[in-house]
Amino acid sequence: MTPKLSLRQLSKVYPGSEVAAVDRIDLDVQPGETLALLGSSGCGKSTTLNMIVGLEQPSSGDIQIDGQSIVATPAGKRNVGLVFQDYAVFTSMSVRQNLAFGLSVKGRPKAEIARAVAETAELLGMRDKLDARAQDLGGSELQRVAIGRTLVTRPSLLLLDEPLSNLETAARLAMRRELRRLQKEIGLTIVYVTHDQIEALSLADRIAVMSAGKIRQVEAATRIMDNPAHVFVASFLGDPPMTLIRGKVGGGVFRADGFALPLGDIPEGIVTLGLRPQALRLVAPGEGALTGRLSQVEPRGAEAALTLDCAGKAIRLLVPAQTRPVPGETCGLSIPEGALVAFDGDTNLRLPGAPHVAEAAR
Repeated sequence: MTPKLSLRQLSKVYPGSEVAAVDRIDLDVQPGETLALLGSSGCGKSTTLNMIVGLEQPSSGDIQIDGQSIVATPAGKRNVGLVFQDYAVFTSMSVRQNLAFGLSVKGRPKAEIARAVAETAELLGMRDKLDARAQDLGGSELQRVAIGRTLVTRPSLLLLDEPLSNLETAARLAMRRELRRLQKEIGLTIVYVTHDQIEALSLADRIAVMSAGKIRQVEAATRIMDNPAHVFVASFLGDPPMTLIRGKVGGGVFRADGFALPLGDIPEGIVTLGLRPQALRLVAPGEGALTGRLSQVEPRGAEAALTLDCAGKAIRLLVPAQTRPVPGETCGLSIPEGALVAFDGDTNLRLPGAPHVAEAAR
């Protein structure tokens, strides 16, 4: 199947900068798929979107839609819809006028515009709001109008740039449900830019995690948190994310500034060791692989996030709230099979195999 969108070695270097904002990324998005570009501010995700829609010209590389390059195609002729975080709605117009605007600019017949506006309003659940002034709408309604203004033009590809970041929590949750419903009903191909991992995990089929202009990993939303392929992905995803400790393996022992852990199935050399918070377990002092002092307890409803100081390393873990200890207690830490991940110290890429605590395996 030909991907709906393909990026090939796509780069963007702004004049006067020695660092690429987007650095030779490759990405395929399949027809009908929702893919999230996830990363912190400045990672290159919005620049990537702007190049796809035509607001920025790539420094090198190619952008293809349905197998055809669009790099030389003007922005207005790419049939790509873009919705920004700031709604971009004409508040002096009615909902009907906002939805009709794009088709009116293209000179479409009035009957066609009226039919398309009615269909889009029905899809958005806003038929009773068509004659309302946009300035009288709430935040989630404004965002629905902004999305509708794009959908009414029947884009081949829909790009959403942090579309929910200006909404309050309740409105954000409602819009997530709306976006899932719209994607299911329309079957559009969507690229969704966000810094919010919860949004990415709840809305996307796959997630592409970006940092420093590079795509570090592309993986199914259901798998990416449990299978980080890069140190950055392990540090970025999860609440709390993995504890990452950089050290050296020699003689079957991982060491880092006084911290030591006997390991099996891991090559010697410099590695970064990742410990999954959800997999670690507190045990009695002297039991388990490590012993430490509890330095922080953060209640989170049914769970509590703990920080255990083990030989100067702060290790995070989650426990049921009713069993949480108190700060200052000395605790043992059990590290079951599957709780550890190892990354190459030079490339930051995940090493094959599943390292485990050697003592626990005997």
